[in-house]
Amino acid sequence: MKKVQNKKIAIVSGALRLPFLVRDALRARGYEPFVIGLKNFYDPKLNPDLVIRLGGAGRAIHAARRLGIKDVIFVGAIGHPNLSDLRPDLWTFFALFKILKNQRGYDSMAVALNKIMTNAGFNVVAAQDLAPELVFEHSGVMTKKHPTRADEKTIARAIEVSHTIGAADIGASVVVDKQVLAVEAAEGTARMLNRVVEMRANNKKRGGVFAKMTKPGQDLRIDIPAIGVDTVNAVADARLNGIVVNTKTCFVVDKAEVIKTANKRGIFIMAVDE
Repeated sequence: MKKVQNKKIAIVSGALRLPFLVRDALRARGYEPFVIGLKNFYDPKLNPDLVIRLGGAGRAIHAARRLGIKDVIFVGAIGHPNLSDLRPDLWTFFALFKILKNQRGYDSMAVALNKIMTNAGFNVVAAQDLAPELVFEHSGVMTKKHPTRADEKTIARAIEVSHTIGAADIGASVVVDKQVLAVEAAEGTARMLNRVVEMRANNKKRGGVFAKMTKPGQDLRIDIPAIGVDTVNAVADARLNGIVVNTKTCFVVDKAEVIKTANKRGIFIMAVDE
């Protein structure tokens, strides 16, 4: 874990709820977050201090330097951008050239981005290091329902498959019952789970698990896995028995509500150190 040197920090914000949670958690700890919203992705209710296009990073770099900010957090989802969003300013043009030159998958791009930020004089910080309450800090079962012995075997298989596809930089999520039912690719977790819901629509029996694990060797400062209430409902709708995630490296959006919903829907949530 790399500690920040002062209380000024920039949050580069994509979509959904995580930017709100990270911002509020940092404020509660006495940080002074400078929120940078990515145009067409951030929620306007976030009320960012600066809005930039994906291709307009130069403005954010100059603003952060002017304010004496050295530390940066990247958080929030980014979907498919418009071509106008990608039109690069001069700073971003050279940065993109370096990223694309190193592209062999998402993880290699993240490594390249972190290197670019470091060379520009910034320290990319993992949000979960500064706000550990946004993840499961300890291993164990978080719900009233616990996995059975059969579930434990399925969990072990799901973790193995997740690590295999993660090592190949394919995805982070899998659904396993007696066989592998689905693996995440470019479609994302939500659509993958929707496929499983449709596949098992006429299935009267419940069984199997959803695993969303950190990729082996993944840079944990950018785009770590996340689950939320929608994930729980999709897993329950797919008639799966539970969810498995990593401790410390999977965001849990609205943690109390996630656990409450899992208890209501009758599924387990388990955090593991693997």
